Amino acid sequence: MAQLLIRKVDERVKARLQRRARRNGRSMEAEAREILGDALKHEEKTPAVGFGTATVALFSGQGIYLGKPIPEIRGMRMQIPTFDE
Repeated sequence: MAQLLIRKVDERVKARLQRRARRNGRSMEAEAREILGDALKHEEKTPAVGFGTATVALFSGQGIYLGKPIPEIRGMRMQIPTFDE
């Protein structure tokens, strides 16, 4: 097993870790391992890129929508539709 040394931990963080470990019946080391393991499990479930990054990529000409590139609309004149006909 690998070892990990964490320096410069705030005293309040250490005290909270001690309380949490005591509450859960574990050592501080075991509690820290549990916290790190839980944090990384949740990270694996997140998408590789965020929604904003994916949206920018999609609409900047890098993405494909239904097999066709999204047309650029910058500079196009918009027309208000009429529903009288």
